[in-house]
Amino acid sequence: MAVSPARNAAFNILLRVERESAYAVELLHSGLLDELSPVDRNLTTEIVMGVLRWRSALDESIARLSFTPFRKLDFEVLTALRMGAYQKQFLTKVPAHAAVNETVELVKQAKKVSAAGLVNAVMRKVKSAAYDPQASKLSGVDYLSSALAHPKWLAQRWISSFGEDVAQKICEYDQRIPATVLRLSSAEDESLLIEQGLQLASGALTATARVVTSGDVSATQLFREARVAIQDEGSQLVAALVGNGRRILDCCAAPGGKTAAMATRLPEAEIVATELHPHRATLLRRLAPQQNVEVITADALALPYGADFDRVLADVPCSGTGTLARNPEIKWKLKPEDLLDLQSRQIAILKASMGHVCHGGRLVYSTCSLEPEENEQVIGACLPNSDFGIIPVRTELQRLQKSGELVWKNIDELISGDFLRTIPGVHPCDGFFAAILEKI
Repeated sequence: MAVSPARNAAFNILLRVERESAYAVELLHSGLLDELSPVDRNLTTEIVMGVLRWRSALDESIARLSFTPFRKLDFEVLTALRMGAYQKQFLTKVPAHAAVNETVELVKQAKKVSAAGLVNAVMRKVKSAAYDPQASKLSGVDYLSSALAHPKWLAQRWISSFGEDVAQKICEYDQRIPATVLRLSSAEDESLLIEQGLQLASGALTATARVVTSGDVSATQLFREARVAIQDEGSQLVAALVGNGRRILDCCAAPGGKTAAMATRLPEAEIVATELHPHRATLLRRLAPQQNVEVITADALALPYGADFDRVLADVPCSGTGTLARNPEIKWKLKPEDLLDLQSRQIAILKASMGHVCHGGRLVYSTCSLEPEENEQVIGACLPNSDFGIIPVRTELQRLQKSGELVWKNIDELISGDFLRTIPGVHPCDGFFAAILEKI
């Protein structure tokens, strides 16, 4: 019996996510799926993202049902079991016998024939459509970590930072498939998408956002030509906070969503977008193809510019804990000690970015992290003894609301102190932090 193309692709992607520290969402949009039918592509995506979202809960089931100690399972065997358990417990449309048989065949195909009996026995014990977090008798951090499949250390710090109710909303949001949100350039593009069969709803945060309620935007010509882009509403809002600059520097620009948003919004502005890695700079050129964007491959810590820009965006590399609905593998790779390592790099990039702001110019520092080490603490480390002051984000949100660009009614819900803070599950978007600094 041959393994179905969808399950074979999902198996290989999950192996690469673990072994190569690759991002699942990038692999799922790569050439690896080009030969698959639309149905198989959807099943591959569902299995990969589902296994990554629910990994710890799946592992608990496997460990309980396996007669071989969990830690002794080969990684290929464990990956196949995770896939099979996910299909039986979560995918009601997948026949139980198909999940069992193909999981056994995956193990054989991976040259782990000796484990086929174990896999068959475990899979037959896994109950179909059985997983329901709300049926758990756990509470507090145990509920978030076990029933909602989040590392305990991460759940605990969110409870400390946001309170138990909000922490639960974050974890619940992370376990759902997020909406596909587009950033539109014009009303004409929206009409063309509708003509091609897409159904769209207005965004909740920004006027340029549209939520895809039906249809596949990736199959449209506008998407292939980068005339419309998939971009979270929180990301669109951060780009809008940069304001109306004439010469703009985007210090860590790849993959290019915010760069493209600024270029579309300000067609007369000159935008320099920098990226350290050549392959990501190539991606940046494709996703931000506007004529007013110049892409430079360079290190943000040593850019070949002086204080030449009236607007600078430092959207720094971060843990990404605000994006776990889209990038669930992050929660299994991230360790508490990584936050301070990231903080050191973020402080260095922010200080370097400050050197490129002209007098009276502004700098927006942003992350898609929920962690204070990467947000408020970075600002606190860089402001003393600098010639920058904080511009309360309320001022810019009010400006965007007045211009019609911000459609969210209650500005206070988007503010934490002087900063922007969006929270998954509380707001209809990923978790973002942004601070606006002005050179005095």
